[in-house]
Amino acid sequence: MNTTELKGRWHELKGKLKKNYADLTDDDLQYEEGREEELYGKLQVKLGKTKEEVKKLIEEL
Repeated sequence: MNTTELKGRWHELKGKLKKNYADLTDDDLQYEEGREEELYGKLQVKLGKTKEEVKKLIEEL
């Protein structure tokens, strides 16, 4: 998923992530344009997954 797609679908994806992973907070899911790598890093730590696994998870939602 490229940056434009991520930005356009973020609110939808954020809701699905919170539903599937109740321990994620709004701070964990705060999207800022140009800081996607930081977002992936936060999700990696919180979910205990690799960057590739996090990206795949987001693409599958």
